[in-house]
Amino acid sequence: MIKSMTGYGRAQALVGGKDITVEIKSVNHRYFDFSIRAPRIYGFLEEKLKTLTQKYISRGKVDVYVSVNVVEGPDADIQLNTSLLRSYLDALGRLSSEFGLKDDISVMSVARYSDIFTVVRAEENADELWCEVEQVALEAISSFMQMRTAEGERMYQDLLSREAYIEQVLEKIEAQSQNTLTDYRSRLYAKVKELLGDTQIDDSRILTEVALYADKIAVDEETVRLRSHLKQYLSMIGSDVPVGRKLDFLIQEMNREVNTIGSKSNNLTISQMVVDLKAEIEKIREQVQNIE
Repeated sequence: MIKSMTGYGRAQALVGGKDITVEIKSVNHRYFDFSIRAPRIYGFLEEKLKTLTQKYISRGKVDVYVSVNVVEGPDADIQLNTSLLRSYLDALGRLSSEFGLKDDISVMSVARYSDIFTVVRAEENADELWCEVEQVALEAISSFMQMRTAEGERMYQDLLSREAYIEQVLEKIEAQSQNTLTDYRSRLYAKVKELLGDTQIDDSRILTEVALYADKIAVDEETVRLRSHLKQYLSMIGSDVPVGRKLDFLIQEMNREVNTIGSKSNNLTISQMVVDLKAEIEKIREQVQNIE
């Protein structure tokens, strides 16, 4: 079954003395685009979470948020980058002297420069932390996938109904096309009779003209190809593998066949039905933009 590229999942748990929260959300995107928000000391988690996420998601713009609060565990030590601090103080001193600004540097004002501090947690095991975060991440992904699947089911039902409507319109176009040919033959015969009066009409010549006209307005090939595309379409939207890109291409082909039908027709009723088909295919195209 198709899945939506839009989804959201969240999980929170107390694991190994840590309160861990993982949120994941995604929107439609042409490719897989991953980004993460997490404390800098946990930057090593980014690649691991990206690899984990890609096992479940092949396309979409994915944002992951990770929060790790140590409730109990090894003590933390805060290291001061004194070299960087001196550079800040020197720069502030020059700023004060050159522009006549008040020199009111305090501990609290300097503390705003967060990059002069580094939090070092004693004996924190990166592999152990990853195992803990992974547990919570998998719960968030599970919730996320449920939402994408549910949205995909709704989209599937909508796409099914639109395919059924296109089939109905196609049948009407085929019937109307045949009526057009019959009407043309009657009108041509009447016109020739009007011009020739009681003169014998050459039926073979009439049939030749009708055949030429039939070839000009025939849409059989287009309707056959369009039905073939619709068959592929039904197969794709019922598939469990990502088909968004293939569907996008298939819809272009469907639209091309409908345009050809429209260009061949000089019948107002068929032209109106072609407009309906194009509008329906456009609605399908909009839906497909959000299919993985």
